[in-house]
Order: sequence, then structure tokens, then C-alpha cells
Amino acid sequence: MSQKKYTEPEMTSAHSVKILICYLLDRLARDIPEPQLHEIVMNSGIINHFYYSEAISDLLALGSISEIPSDEGTMIHLEEKGRMGAEYFNMSIPSAFRRIIVKAAYSYFADINRENECSYEINEIENGCSVRIRISDTDFTLMDMTLYAPDSIQAEFIGERVKRNPSEFYSQVMKLALNNPEENFDNIEI
Repeated sequence: MSQKKYTEPEMTSAHSVKILICYLLDRLARDIPEPQLHEIVMNSGIINHFYYSEAISDLLALGSISEIPSDEGTMIHLEEKGRMGAEYFNMSIPSAFRRIIVKAAYSYFADINRENECSYEINEIENGCSVRIRISDTDFTLMDMTLYAPDSIQAEFIGERVKRNPSEFYSQVMKLALNNPEENFDNIEI
């Protein structure tokens, strides 16, 4: 996933980090694999690894969160005690920190969705490369098309640009397809 380009101010209170993690889990309103939670928190840039690890250990010991085994690995579950703590104490955390961590989570899940809904494959061909682009919905393929690129650098650029916003790419292609006028032969001289 993407890394921060600048450094946010960090939270330096273990108590505040615990509240913020519970607040995030409450906002997500679902269990989350621990590695994903860790990556979201680290990508936010406001909590360092040591405060995170300490907070998770303390929250588990206090019964504010629990670990649930699943097919996806160990899931972190927000218990009622943690939810109530987040609700009661969240105003003690500056709103900027709350916004940053929730934005990091939304960005993380948007990246995962883009990875799942759009893929591209580059193959070298005579005189360049082909870029095969696939855009999928949950259970079917919306688009499967191949574009030509003169070299691998441009092919990679095309693939990455489409992956930035696959739904907009699909929308623009459909718009062109539906509004493509018939070729005009009225001005051809005989």
C-alpha cells in the first residue's frame, strides 16, 4: 500500500493511542485482521510501532478488544467495553488525529478494492507491448481489453493510470462507446 510522503505529528500518550485504536475499530464497525489494522495504523503516520504494540497488548489484557481466529488469520474484535471507552473518551483525542486514522483506513480499503477490481498484464509483442486490462465487479468481468503501447515504460504507465481509478476509466470507455457517431460519408466525392 502507499506510504506517507510527509510526517504527521505523532501521538505520544499510550492512553490516547488505546482510545484512538478503539475509535477506529468502532468507526469500521467490523472485525479486522491484525496485520491490516497494523498497516492502517502505521500508514497513518501518527502512531509508532511501539505505542501500537503496547496499546494492543493493553487492550487485550483489559478486555476492550479480543482476538478471534478465522480463515483470514487472527481478527481483532472490538468488545463492548472498548466501544464504550471509544465513545466516552474520543473527544479527548484531537479531531485531526481521528480524521487522519479514519482516512488512512478508508484509503487502505480503497487500495484493496482497486487491487481486486482491476488488473493489468503486459506482454512484449513485435514493435512494442500489449497491455491487457481487466476490470471486474464482485462476480463478473465488466471489461477485458487489450491496448497497444510502443514500449514497456508506456505500457506500465497505461496500466498504472487505469488502476488509479478503474471505475472512471470504465465509465469513459462506455461513454465513448455509447456516443460514438456513425462514420460520415456525405462529403465523399464520386
